[in-house]
Amino acid sequence: MRNLRQKAVKWIITLCLVAAAAWCAVWLWNTYMYSPWTRDARVRAEVITLSPDVSGWVRELNVADTTRVKEGDVILQVDRARYEAALAKAEASLASAKATLSLKEHESNRRGRLTNRAISEEERDSARLEAEVARADVQQAEAAVQSAQLDIDRTRLVAPADGSILNMHLSQGNYVTAGTAVMALIKDDSFYLSAYFQETKLQHVRPGDPVQITLMSGNEDFKGRVVGIGQGIADDNTATNAQQLPQVSATFSWVRLAQRIPVRVEFDDIEAVRASGVNLAAGMTASVRLITAEDGNDETTKAKAASVEAELVETAQAVQDADGKH
Repeated sequence: MRNLRQKAVKWIITLCLVAAAAWCAVWLWNTYMYSPWTRDARVRAEVITLSPDVSGWVRELNVADTTRVKEGDVILQVDRARYEAALAKAEASLASAKATLSLKEHESNRRGRLTNRAISEEERDSARLEAEVARADVQQAEAAVQSAQLDIDRTRLVAPADGSILNMHLSQGNYVTAGTAVMALIKDDSFYLSAYFQETKLQHVRPGDPVQITLMSGNEDFKGRVVGIGQGIADDNTATNAQQLPQVSATFSWVRLAQRIPVRVEFDDIEAVRASGVNLAAGMTASVRLITAEDGNDETTKAKAASVEAELVETAQAVQDADGKH
């Protein structure tokens, strides 16, 4: 009888351990394969490429790499001499056009007062049209003055927003070309995350869902929210050859890997992130996990499982002790 009870106790303990191991295996499988979380998330930010609107020598350079700037701060000043000369020329052309217009209007008015015996209708129309042409020349000269003045104003490159200068390879005295980027500006408080979820987990993700963000640079968690889900990724089979035919891969892997879809996630309180001492930078790695309704019951479920397991062990121990007394 004692041997039967000992065997029963061993079987009970073994079954409990097997059940616990099976439960852990299922939980791990669901967590890693289907739970809406990912370790493949990157911190992004709005990056503004700064380029001068006019060409010329850099006479003043007021920033360095990683310098913090405020909106409206002067970053650099391009030499103004050429553009000031262009403005003076445009103003002179405007004065000449105005004088010509005054002359043509005077001639048109004078010929308009003459009788048909003194002047023909054709000459009268010609004088009127010449006045209109002179009036258009004035408008064109005014536009040229405005353009020249705009070029002078644009010799100053100002910060379009608060942020930090990055990737600047420029020195005072260098020649810059209009439209050519010379540095980047990381806009303050524009940080967000691109979380790449596997397509098997994407069915659980919805815009507006709350998430938990864990940066690799620290163990502190931050709250965030799903803003949007990407609607497409690149497909290698869509490339075409010279004849515009699709270049479909000739091989197919039997082990099909789930594709990763970008999901945009934003912090709920970016100021709280900064207050925690974390230095956010674009390109940092993070983990993102969706906060579901089941999360509130996770601790309770684990506690109940531990309690049941402890009760089973105590019962088995009590049976074994009773056998020992007999």
